[in-house]
Amino acid sequence: MNLNFRAVIFILGTLLLFNGLFMFLCVPLALSYGEYWLPYLFSGAFTMLGGAIFRAVGHSQRTNELNKKDGFLIVASGWLVMSLFGTLPYLVSGAIPSFTDAFFETISGYTTTGASILTDIESLPKALLFWRSLTQWIGGMGIIVLAVAILPFLGIGGMQLFGAEAPGISPDKMKPRIKETAKRLWIIYLGLTLLESVLLYAGGMEYFDAINHSLTTMATGGFSTKQASIGYWDSPFIHYTITVFMFLAGTNFTITYFALKGNFRKVWSNEEFRNYLIVTLLAVALVFLAVISLHVSTTEKSFRDALFQVVSIITTTGYATYDYTMWAPSLVVLFFIFMFIGGSAGSTSGGIKIVRHTLLLKNSILEIRRQLHPSAVIPVRLNRKVVSPEITYNILAFIMLYLSVFFTGLILFSFTGEDFQTTLGAVVTALGNIGPGFGDVGPSENFSGISAYGKWLLSGLMIMGRLELFTILMLFSPSFWKKY
Repeated sequence: MNLNFRAVIFILGTLLLFNGLFMFLCVPLALSYGEYWLPYLFSGAFTMLGGAIFRAVGHSQRTNELNKKDGFLIVASGWLVMSLFGTLPYLVSGAIPSFTDAFFETISGYTTTGASILTDIESLPKALLFWRSLTQWIGGMGIIVLAVAILPFLGIGGMQLFGAEAPGISPDKMKPRIKETAKRLWIIYLGLTLLESVLLYAGGMEYFDAINHSLTTMATGGFSTKQASIGYWDSPFIHYTITVFMFLAGTNFTITYFALKGNFRKVWSNEEFRNYLIVTLLAVALVFLAVISLHVSTTEKSFRDALFQVVSIITTTGYATYDYTMWAPSLVVLFFIFMFIGGSAGSTSGGIKIVRHTLLLKNSILEIRRQLHPSAVIPVRLNRKVVSPEITYNILAFIMLYLSVFFTGLILFSFTGEDFQTTLGAVVTALGNIGPGFGDVGPSENFSGISAYGKWLLSGLMIMGRLELFTILMLFSPSFWKKY
Protein backbone atom coordinates (compact mmCIF):
# COMPACT_ATOMS: atom_id res chain seq x y z
CA MET A 1 0.00 0.00 0.00
CA ASN A 2 1.91 3.02 -1.32
CA LEU A 3 1.21 6.67 -0.69
CA ASN A 4 -0.32 8.58 -3.58
CA PHE A 5 1.45 11.89 -2.92
CA ARG A 6 0.17 13.70 -6.00
CA ALA A 7 -3.40 12.78 -5.19
CA VAL A 8 -2.86 14.05 -1.65
CA ILE A 9 -1.54 17.36 -3.02
CA PHE A 10 -4.52 17.60 -5.38
CA ILE A 11 -7.02 17.25 -2.53
CA LEU A 12 -5.10 19.70 -0.35
CA GLY A 13 -5.42 22.16 -3.22
CA THR A 14 -9.17 21.66 -3.25
CA LEU A 15 -9.35 22.34 0.48
CA LEU A 16 -7.37 25.55 0.00
CA LEU A 17 -9.82 26.69 -2.65
CA PHE A 18 -12.66 26.36 -0.17
CA ASN A 19 -10.58 28.09 2.50
CA GLY A 20 -9.99 31.01 0.14
CA LEU A 21 -13.71 31.28 -0.56
CA PHE A 22 -14.41 31.54 3.16
CA MET A 23 -11.85 34.35 3.40
CA PHE A 24 -13.70 36.25 0.68
CA LEU A 25 -16.78 36.31 2.95
CA CYS A 26 -14.92 38.84 5.10
CA VAL A 27 -14.68 41.35 2.22
CA PRO A 28 -18.35 42.45 2.08
CA LEU A 29 -18.45 42.51 5.89
CA ALA A 30 -15.44 44.83 5.99
CA LEU A 31 -17.05 47.08 3.37
CA SER A 32 -20.31 47.22 5.31
CA TYR A 33 -18.46 48.43 8.43
CA GLY A 34 -16.21 50.82 6.51
CA GLU A 35 -13.11 48.79 7.33
CA TYR A 36 -10.03 48.11 5.24
CA TRP A 37 -11.01 45.17 3.04
CA LEU A 38 -7.89 44.52 0.94
CA PRO A 39 -6.22 42.15 3.47
CA TYR A 40 -9.09 39.67 3.13
CA LEU A 41 -9.21 39.97 -0.65
CA PHE A 42 -5.45 39.42 -0.89
CA SER A 43 -5.51 36.55 1.61
CA GLY A 44 -8.36 34.82 -0.17
CA ALA A 45 -6.79 35.30 -3.61
CA PHE A 46 -3.37 34.07 -2.45
CA THR A 47 -4.93 31.04 -0.76
CA MET A 48 -6.93 30.16 -3.86
CA LEU A 49 -3.82 30.62 -6.01
CA GLY A 50 -2.01 28.17 -3.74
CA GLY A 51 -4.93 25.79 -4.08
CA ALA A 52 -4.87 26.07 -7.87
CA ILE A 53 -1.13 25.33 -7.94
CA PHE A 54 -1.59 22.31 -5.67
CA ARG A 55 -4.36 20.98 -7.91
CA ALA A 56 -2.29 21.53 -11.03
CA VAL A 57 0.61 19.56 -9.55
CA GLY A 58 -1.56 16.59 -8.66
CA HIS A 59 -4.09 16.86 -11.48
CA SER A 60 -2.97 13.81 -13.44
CA GLN A 61 -3.47 11.44 -10.53
CA ARG A 62 -6.66 9.47 -9.90
CA THR A 63 -8.10 10.48 -6.55
CA ASN A 64 -10.98 8.01 -6.35
CA GLU A 65 -8.66 5.19 -5.32
CA LEU A 66 -7.29 6.60 -2.09
CA ASN A 67 -6.10 4.09 0.48
CA LYS A 68 -6.21 4.42 4.25
CA LYS A 69 -2.69 5.82 4.49
CA ASP A 70 -3.58 8.53 1.98
CA GLY A 71 -6.60 9.45 4.07
CA PHE A 72 -4.57 9.86 7.24
CA LEU A 73 -1.93 11.92 5.44
CA ILE A 74 -4.58 14.18 3.91
CA VAL A 75 -6.20 14.81 7.28
CA ALA A 76 -2.95 15.55 9.11
CA SER A 77 -1.42 17.69 6.36
CA GLY A 78 -4.78 19.31 5.61
CA TRP A 79 -5.02 20.82 9.08
CA LEU A 80 -1.46 22.08 8.87
CA VAL A 81 -1.78 23.60 5.39
CA MET A 82 -5.15 25.19 6.16
CA SER A 83 -3.73 26.70 9.34
CA LEU A 84 -0.65 28.05 7.58
CA PHE A 85 -2.75 29.85 4.97
CA GLY A 86 -5.29 30.80 7.65
CA THR A 87 -2.70 33.08 9.27
CA LEU A 88 -2.78 35.45 6.27
CA PRO A 89 -5.69 37.69 7.38
CA TYR A 90 -3.96 38.28 10.72
CA LEU A 91 -0.54 38.94 9.17
CA VAL A 92 -1.62 41.00 6.16
CA SER A 93 -3.95 43.20 8.22
CA GLY A 94 -1.17 43.74 10.76
CA ALA A 95 -3.47 42.82 13.66
CA ILE A 96 -1.08 40.03 14.70
CA PRO A 97 2.32 40.82 13.15
CA SER A 98 4.12 37.87 14.77
CA PHE A 99 3.90 34.66 12.71
CA THR A 100 4.13 32.56 15.89
CA ASP A 101 1.19 34.40 17.46
CA ALA A 102 -0.79 34.34 14.20
CA PHE A 103 -0.27 30.60 13.80
CA PHE A 104 -1.20 29.97 17.44
CA GLU A 105 -4.44 31.94 17.05
CA THR A 106 -5.23 30.20 13.76
CA ILE A 107 -4.52 26.64 14.90
CA SER A 108 -6.51 27.38 18.04
CA GLY A 109 -9.37 28.31 15.74
CA TYR A 110 -9.27 25.34 13.37
CA THR A 111 -8.81 22.87 16.23
CA THR A 112 -11.69 24.62 18.09
CA THR A 113 -9.50 25.06 21.16
CA GLY A 114 -10.26 28.71 21.83
CA ALA A 115 -6.93 29.61 23.45
CA SER A 116 -6.05 33.16 22.44
CA ILE A 117 -3.11 35.56 22.55
CA LEU A 118 -5.32 38.63 22.03
CA THR A 119 -5.41 41.13 24.88
CA ASP A 120 -7.90 43.63 23.44
CA ILE A 121 -10.38 41.75 21.27
CA GLU A 122 -12.85 44.63 20.93
CA SER A 123 -10.21 46.79 19.21
CA LEU A 124 -9.89 44.41 16.25
CA PRO A 125 -11.77 44.98 12.98
CA LYS A 126 -15.10 43.17 12.88
CA ALA A 127 -14.20 41.43 9.62
CA LEU A 128 -11.13 39.93 11.29
CA LEU A 129 -13.17 38.82 14.29
CA PHE A 130 -15.57 37.16 11.86
CA TRP A 131 -12.68 35.30 10.19
CA ARG A 132 -11.50 34.24 13.65
CA SER A 133 -14.93 32.80 14.44
CA LEU A 134 -15.20 31.26 10.99
CA THR A 135 -12.00 29.25 11.49
CA GLN A 136 -13.67 27.57 14.45
CA TRP A 137 -16.89 26.92 12.57
CA ILE A 138 -14.95 25.34 9.70
CA GLY A 139 -12.88 23.25 12.08
CA GLY A 140 -15.85 22.35 14.26
CA MET A 141 -17.32 19.68 12.08
CA GLY A 142 -13.97 19.11 10.45
CA ILE A 143 -12.72 20.50 7.19
CA ILE A 144 -12.37 16.93 6.00
CA VAL A 145 -16.04 16.14 6.64
CA LEU A 146 -16.86 19.27 4.65
CA ALA A 147 -14.71 17.88 1.88
CA VAL A 148 -16.52 14.55 2.06
CA ALA A 149 -19.81 16.31 1.39
CA ILE A 150 -18.50 18.27 -1.58
CA LEU A 151 -15.57 16.40 -3.15
CA PRO A 152 -17.71 13.54 -4.51
CA PHE A 153 -19.17 16.04 -6.97
CA LEU A 154 -15.61 16.50 -8.24
CA GLY A 155 -15.10 12.76 -8.67
CA ILE A 156 -13.18 12.34 -5.42
CA GLY A 157 -13.96 9.49 -3.00
CA GLY A 158 -14.29 10.33 0.67
CA MET A 159 -14.74 7.17 2.75
CA GLN A 160 -11.09 7.05 3.78
CA LEU A 161 -11.13 10.70 4.78
CA PHE A 162 -14.17 10.34 7.02
CA GLY A 163 -12.62 7.34 8.77
CA ALA A 164 -9.41 9.26 9.44
CA GLU A 165 -11.30 12.30 10.74
CA ALA A 166 -13.13 10.29 13.40
CA PRO A 167 -10.85 7.42 14.46
CA GLY A 168 -11.77 5.01 17.21
CA ILE A 169 -15.47 4.59 17.93
CA SER A 170 -17.32 5.37 14.70
CA PRO A 171 -20.78 6.91 15.06
CA ASP A 172 -23.74 5.12 13.52
CA LYS A 173 -24.21 6.11 9.91
CA MET A 174 -27.50 7.89 9.33
CA LYS A 175 -27.41 6.78 5.69
CA PRO A 176 -25.47 3.99 4.02
CA ARG A 177 -23.35 6.30 1.90
CA ILE A 178 -20.77 8.48 3.58
CA LYS A 179 -21.59 11.42 1.31
CA GLU A 180 -25.19 11.41 2.47
CA THR A 181 -24.09 11.15 6.10
CA ALA A 182 -21.75 14.12 5.78
CA LYS A 183 -24.43 16.21 4.07
CA ARG A 184 -26.91 15.57 6.85
CA LEU A 185 -24.29 16.40 9.47
CA TRP A 186 -23.69 19.74 7.82
CA ILE A 187 -27.41 20.48 7.45
CA ILE A 188 -27.89 19.91 11.18
CA TYR A 189 -24.75 21.90 11.96
CA LEU A 190 -25.82 24.85 9.81
CA GLY A 191 -29.43 24.70 11.00
CA LEU A 192 -28.51 24.79 14.69
CA THR A 193 -26.05 27.63 14.03
CA LEU A 194 -28.77 29.72 12.38
CA LEU A 195 -31.30 28.92 15.10
CA GLU A 196 -28.91 29.98 17.84
CA SER A 197 -28.13 33.20 15.98
CA VAL A 198 -31.82 34.10 15.89
CA LEU A 199 -32.32 33.32 19.58
CA LEU A 200 -29.25 35.28 20.70
CA TYR A 201 -30.32 38.25 18.60
CA ALA A 202 -33.80 38.05 20.11
CA GLY A 203 -32.19 37.91 23.55
CA GLY A 204 -30.45 41.25 23.12
CA MET A 205 -27.14 40.55 21.36
CA GLU A 206 -26.25 42.64 18.34
CA TYR A 207 -26.58 40.57 15.19
CA PHE A 208 -22.81 40.57 14.62
CA ASP A 209 -22.15 39.17 18.09
CA ALA A 210 -25.04 36.72 17.76
CA ILE A 211 -23.68 35.27 14.52
CA ASN A 212 -20.12 35.01 15.78
CA HIS A 213 -21.07 33.32 19.03
CA SER A 214 -23.33 30.90 17.20
CA LEU A 215 -20.44 29.96 14.92
CA THR A 216 -18.13 29.28 17.85
CA THR A 217 -20.74 27.66 20.10
CA MET A 218 -21.69 24.97 17.59
CA ALA A 219 -17.99 24.39 16.97
CA THR A 220 -17.45 24.06 20.76
CA GLY A 221 -14.65 26.53 20.10
CA GLY A 222 -15.18 29.38 22.55
CA PHE A 223 -13.79 32.34 20.62
CA SER A 224 -15.75 35.44 21.63
CA THR A 225 -16.01 38.95 20.23
CA LYS A 226 -15.55 40.28 23.77
CA GLN A 227 -12.50 40.08 26.04
CA ALA A 228 -14.79 39.13 28.94
CA SER A 229 -16.29 36.28 26.91
CA ILE A 230 -19.97 35.57 27.62
CA GLY A 231 -19.59 37.30 30.99
CA TYR A 232 -19.87 40.55 29.02
CA TRP A 233 -23.65 39.98 28.86
CA ASP A 234 -25.42 39.88 32.20
CA SER A 235 -28.41 38.13 30.68
CA PRO A 236 -29.89 34.86 31.97
CA PHE A 237 -31.59 34.27 28.62
CA ILE A 238 -28.29 34.54 26.70
CA HIS A 239 -26.44 32.38 29.23
CA TYR A 240 -29.07 29.62 29.23
CA THR A 241 -29.43 29.71 25.45
CA ILE A 242 -25.71 29.26 24.89
CA THR A 243 -25.63 26.52 27.53
CA VAL A 244 -28.29 24.54 25.67
CA PHE A 245 -26.48 24.85 22.35
CA MET A 246 -23.12 23.96 23.92
CA PHE A 247 -24.74 20.78 25.23
CA LEU A 248 -26.23 20.05 21.79
CA ALA A 249 -22.85 20.66 20.13
CA GLY A 250 -21.28 18.16 22.53
CA THR A 251 -23.90 15.54 21.62
CA ASN A 252 -23.34 12.94 18.91
CA PHE A 253 -24.85 14.59 15.84
CA THR A 254 -26.45 11.33 14.76
CA ILE A 255 -28.36 11.37 18.06
CA THR A 256 -29.45 14.93 17.30
CA TYR A 257 -30.61 13.69 13.89
CA PHE A 258 -32.77 10.99 15.47
CA ALA A 259 -34.21 13.55 17.91
CA LEU A 260 -35.14 15.86 15.04
CA LYS A 261 -36.83 12.90 13.33
CA GLY A 262 -38.86 12.32 16.50
CA ASN A 263 -37.20 9.00 17.30
CA PHE A 264 -36.71 9.73 21.00
CA ARG A 265 -36.60 6.04 21.90
CA LYS A 266 -33.46 5.76 19.80
CA VAL A 267 -32.02 8.79 21.60
CA TRP A 268 -32.65 7.53 25.13
CA SER A 269 -31.53 3.98 24.32
CA ASN A 270 -28.08 5.32 23.45
CA GLU A 271 -25.82 4.62 26.43
CA GLU A 272 -23.32 7.33 25.59
CA PHE A 273 -26.01 10.01 25.49
CA ARG A 274 -27.51 8.85 28.78
CA ASN A 275 -24.10 8.85 30.44
CA TYR A 276 -23.28 12.24 28.90
CA LEU A 277 -26.47 13.69 30.37
CA ILE A 278 -26.03 12.00 33.77
CA VAL A 279 -22.37 13.01 34.14
CA THR A 280 -23.20 16.61 33.20
CA LEU A 281 -26.12 16.83 35.66
CA LEU A 282 -24.11 15.29 38.50
CA ALA A 283 -21.19 17.64 37.84
CA VAL A 284 -23.53 20.65 37.78
CA ALA A 285 -25.18 19.58 41.04
CA LEU A 286 -21.81 19.08 42.73
CA VAL A 287 -20.42 22.45 41.61
CA PHE A 288 -23.69 24.26 42.39
CA LEU A 289 -23.78 22.94 45.97
CA ALA A 290 -20.17 24.00 46.44
CA VAL A 291 -20.72 27.47 44.93
CA ILE A 292 -23.92 28.14 46.88
CA SER A 293 -22.03 27.37 50.10
CA LEU A 294 -19.53 30.11 49.23
CA HIS A 295 -22.33 32.75 49.18
CA VAL A 296 -20.75 34.55 46.21
CA SER A 297 -24.07 35.37 44.54
CA THR A 298 -27.81 34.70 44.50
CA THR A 299 -29.11 31.14 44.23
CA GLU A 300 -30.16 31.56 40.59
CA LYS A 301 -26.89 33.23 39.58
CA SER A 302 -24.87 30.56 41.37
CA PHE A 303 -26.81 27.81 39.59
CA ARG A 304 -26.46 29.56 36.24
CA ASP A 305 -22.71 30.04 36.63
CA ALA A 306 -22.24 26.45 37.79
CA LEU A 307 -24.32 25.11 34.90
CA PHE A 308 -22.60 27.29 32.31
CA GLN A 309 -19.03 26.60 33.44
CA VAL A 310 -19.54 22.84 33.79
CA VAL A 311 -21.17 22.45 30.36
CA SER A 312 -18.55 24.72 28.81
CA ILE A 313 -15.66 22.64 30.16
CA ILE A 314 -17.16 19.17 29.59
CA THR A 315 -18.06 20.03 25.99
CA THR A 316 -14.61 21.68 25.63
CA THR A 317 -16.19 24.93 24.44
CA GLY A 318 -14.26 27.17 26.81
CA TYR A 319 -16.67 30.07 27.21
CA ALA A 320 -16.85 31.69 30.63
CA THR A 321 -19.35 33.77 32.59
CA TYR A 322 -17.29 33.49 35.77
CA ASP A 323 -13.66 32.73 36.54
CA TYR A 324 -13.94 29.26 38.09
CA THR A 325 -10.38 29.54 39.45
CA MET A 326 -11.71 32.23 41.84
CA TRP A 327 -13.94 29.70 43.56
CA ALA A 328 -12.65 27.24 46.20
CA PRO A 329 -9.44 25.24 45.46
CA SER A 330 -11.51 22.04 45.62
CA LEU A 331 -13.56 23.29 42.68
CA VAL A 332 -10.40 24.01 40.69
CA VAL A 333 -9.48 20.34 41.18
CA LEU A 334 -12.95 19.32 39.99
CA PHE A 335 -12.67 21.42 36.84
CA PHE A 336 -9.26 19.89 36.16
CA ILE A 337 -10.95 16.46 36.25
CA PHE A 338 -13.78 17.71 34.01
CA MET A 339 -11.17 18.65 31.38
CA PHE A 340 -10.42 14.96 30.85
CA ILE A 341 -14.05 14.00 30.20
CA GLY A 342 -14.94 15.45 26.81
CA GLY A 343 -18.28 15.30 25.03
CA SER A 344 -19.73 12.61 22.82
CA ALA A 345 -18.10 10.82 19.91
CA GLY A 346 -19.48 12.19 16.65
CA SER A 347 -19.74 15.71 18.10
CA THR A 348 -17.57 18.79 17.67
CA SER A 349 -16.15 18.53 21.20
CA GLY A 350 -12.63 17.43 22.08
CA GLY A 351 -11.26 15.48 25.03
CA ILE A 352 -11.25 11.75 25.65
CA LYS A 353 -15.01 11.41 25.02
CA ILE A 354 -17.77 9.88 27.15
CA VAL A 355 -17.98 6.67 25.12
CA ARG A 356 -14.35 5.80 25.85
CA HIS A 357 -14.85 6.38 29.57
CA THR A 358 -17.99 4.23 29.42
CA LEU A 359 -16.30 1.29 27.75
CA LEU A 360 -13.18 1.58 29.91
CA LEU A 361 -15.31 1.44 33.07
CA LYS A 362 -17.36 -1.47 31.73
CA ASN A 363 -14.28 -3.42 30.74
CA SER A 364 -12.68 -2.79 34.14
CA ILE A 365 -15.75 -4.07 35.99
CA LEU A 366 -16.00 -7.11 33.71
CA GLU A 367 -12.31 -7.82 34.22
CA ILE A 368 -13.04 -8.39 37.92
CA ARG A 369 -15.69 -10.94 36.94
CA ARG A 370 -13.30 -12.57 34.49
CA GLN A 371 -10.78 -13.00 37.27
CA LEU A 372 -13.41 -14.75 39.36
CA HIS A 373 -14.63 -16.86 36.42
CA PRO A 374 -11.61 -17.38 34.16
CA SER A 375 -13.40 -19.86 31.91
CA ALA A 376 -16.37 -17.62 31.24
CA VAL A 377 -16.69 -15.54 28.06
CA ILE A 378 -17.88 -12.12 29.23
CA PRO A 379 -17.90 -9.58 26.38
CA VAL A 380 -18.20 -5.84 26.74
CA ARG A 381 -21.50 -4.50 25.42
CA LEU A 382 -22.55 -1.03 24.31
CA ASN A 383 -26.17 -0.33 23.43
CA ARG A 384 -26.80 -4.07 23.90
CA LYS A 385 -24.30 -4.90 21.17
CA VAL A 386 -21.05 -6.77 21.73
CA VAL A 387 -18.01 -4.54 21.38
CA SER A 388 -15.14 -6.27 19.58
CA PRO A 389 -11.89 -6.79 21.50
CA GLU A 390 -10.13 -4.70 18.86
CA ILE A 391 -12.19 -1.65 19.82
CA THR A 392 -11.54 -2.27 23.51
CA TYR A 393 -7.79 -2.51 22.85
CA ASN A 394 -8.01 0.68 20.79
CA ILE A 395 -9.63 2.53 23.68
CA LEU A 396 -7.08 1.29 26.19
CA ALA A 397 -4.27 2.30 23.85
CA PHE A 398 -5.84 5.71 23.23
CA ILE A 399 -6.22 6.54 26.90
CA MET A 400 -2.67 5.37 27.65
CA LEU A 401 -1.36 7.48 24.77
CA TYR A 402 -3.46 10.45 25.88
CA LEU A 403 -2.01 10.33 29.38
CA SER A 404 1.51 9.73 28.03
CA VAL A 405 1.26 12.74 25.72
CA PHE A 406 -0.17 14.80 28.59
CA PHE A 407 2.71 14.00 30.95
CA THR A 408 5.28 14.44 28.18
CA GLY A 409 3.71 17.81 27.41
CA LEU A 410 4.01 18.79 31.07
CA ILE A 411 7.72 17.98 31.07
CA LEU A 412 8.40 19.82 27.81
CA PHE A 413 6.31 22.84 28.77
CA SER A 414 8.06 23.11 32.14
CA PHE A 415 11.12 24.42 30.27
CA THR A 416 9.18 27.64 29.57
CA GLY A 417 9.69 28.59 33.22
CA GLU A 418 5.98 28.99 33.93
CA ASP A 419 4.65 28.02 37.36
CA PHE A 420 3.18 24.55 37.88
CA GLN A 421 -0.47 25.66 37.86
CA THR A 422 -0.02 27.50 34.57
CA THR A 423 1.90 24.56 33.09
CA LEU A 424 -0.81 22.12 34.14
CA GLY A 425 -3.58 24.33 32.80
CA ALA A 426 -1.90 25.13 29.48
CA VAL A 427 -1.13 21.51 28.62
CA VAL A 428 -4.47 20.00 29.63
CA THR A 429 -6.47 22.71 27.85
CA ALA A 430 -4.41 22.48 24.63
CA LEU A 431 -4.57 18.68 24.43
CA GLY A 432 -8.28 18.65 25.28
CA ASN A 433 -9.05 21.57 22.89
CA ILE A 434 -10.76 23.44 25.73
CA GLY A 435 -9.37 27.00 25.75
CA PRO A 436 -8.97 28.44 29.25
CA GLY A 437 -6.79 26.64 31.78
CA PHE A 438 -5.44 27.63 35.18
CA GLY A 439 -2.96 30.14 36.55
CA ASP A 440 -1.73 32.69 34.01
CA VAL A 441 -3.85 31.06 31.27
CA GLY A 442 -7.09 30.93 33.25
CA PRO A 443 -10.51 32.26 32.11
CA SER A 444 -9.58 35.85 33.01
CA GLU A 445 -6.17 35.65 31.31
CA ASN A 446 -4.78 34.65 27.90
CA PHE A 447 -1.76 33.03 26.28
CA SER A 448 0.04 36.21 25.17
CA GLY A 449 2.69 35.88 27.88
CA ILE A 450 3.69 32.34 26.90
CA SER A 451 7.09 32.08 25.16
CA ALA A 452 7.37 31.28 21.45
CA TYR A 453 8.64 27.80 22.33
CA GLY A 454 5.61 27.25 24.56
CA LYS A 455 3.17 28.44 21.88
CA TRP A 456 4.59 26.07 19.26
CA LEU A 457 4.48 23.20 21.73
CA LEU A 458 0.87 23.96 22.61
CA SER A 459 0.02 24.29 18.91
CA GLY A 460 1.30 20.76 18.36
CA LEU A 461 -0.76 19.48 21.29
CA MET A 462 -3.87 21.18 19.87
CA ILE A 463 -3.48 19.37 16.54
CA MET A 464 -2.82 16.04 18.25
CA GLY A 465 -5.85 16.47 20.49
CA ARG A 466 -8.16 17.51 17.66
CA LEU A 467 -7.15 14.56 15.47
CA GLU A 468 -7.24 12.18 18.45
CA LEU A 469 -3.54 11.31 18.59
CA PHE A 470 -3.35 8.28 16.26
CA THR A 471 -3.65 10.32 13.05
CA ILE A 472 -0.60 12.40 13.99
CA LEU A 473 1.49 9.83 15.85
CA MET A 474 1.33 7.27 13.05
CA LEU A 475 3.10 9.77 10.77
CA PHE A 476 6.16 9.37 13.00
CA SER A 477 6.16 5.63 12.47
CA PRO A 478 8.76 4.44 9.90
CA SER A 479 6.33 1.74 8.74
CA PHE A 480 3.85 4.41 7.62
CA TRP A 481 6.28 5.63 4.96
CA LYS A 482 7.45 2.19 3.78
CA LYS A 483 6.33 0.91 0.40
CA TYR A 484 4.61 -2.47 0.28
